[in-house]
Amino acid sequence: MMRIAVIGAAGRMGKTLIQAITDADGVKLGAAIVEPTSSLLGADAGEVAGVGKLSVSIVSGIEQCINDFDVLVDFTTPELSVGNAAFCAKHGKSIVIGTTGLNDEQKSQLEEAGKQTPVVFAPNMSIGVNLTLKLLSLAAKILGDDYDVEVIEAHHRHKVDSPSGTALRMGEVVAEALGRDLKECAVYGREGQIGPRTQKEIGFETIRAGDVVGEHSVWFATEGERIEIAHKASSRMTFAKGAVRAAAWLESKPAGLYDMQDVLNLK
Repeated sequence: MMRIAVIGAAGRMGKTLIQAITDADGVKLGAAIVEPTSSLLGADAGEVAGVGKLSVSIVSGIEQCINDFDVLVDFTTPELSVGNAAFCAKHGKSIVIGTTGLNDEQKSQLEEAGKQTPVVFAPNMSIGVNLTLKLLSLAAKILGDDYDVEVIEAHHRHKVDSPSGTALRMGEVVAEALGRDLKECAVYGREGQIGPRTQKEIGFETIRAGDVVGEHSVWFATEGERIEIAHKASSRMTFAKGAVRAAAWLESKPAGLYDMQDVLNLK
């Protein structure tokens, strides 16, 4: 049975991941990790997550539980995720990363880790979102340059990166399908006398409010019609279930850098 470690186990996403692991077949919680200053060190991870006693004590570092897991699930920060990927590569552990906000250098470091161990990295682990990415690619290829593209996203007030990693990935998918480079055609917000919209730009609009879990909508608009492809998440469980599915999928996989499109066989 695949043993999964959750880092950030006392946080909102960490608790949801533990719930998802408990509900899934073929996997179990092997380790739970929190910050060294946490008051929950030594507590039972299942009781903290509200799923009952699991006999897995919360520890303060990945080094303390190296023999207790096969794959690490990481929804933390770019710096931590990159370091954890390197640690897993060194010690023969797989890793699933749902962290957003990584820069190009950090993504390159994940590629290096993927040369030594299996890594799944995706800005959004939701199965529905990843199906949406497939639909966006298809729509962009069919609609072409005659349609303006706008990406609109909303998240809770605590989210620190903007636009969201999912919104950026949606823009990347559309840009790739249209033969564009998102770094050259992206426009992030608009203000003042900026002039008319250019034909090939891809716009991004960001909303941060309340407790919105995650909403994304992509517009393809032209004279006379508008097509919207949207995804709305109402619970973090959708991301947790996808991450657990990715962790189980990694069993027996060779070293490599994968994404959820690989996990769901959408490529």
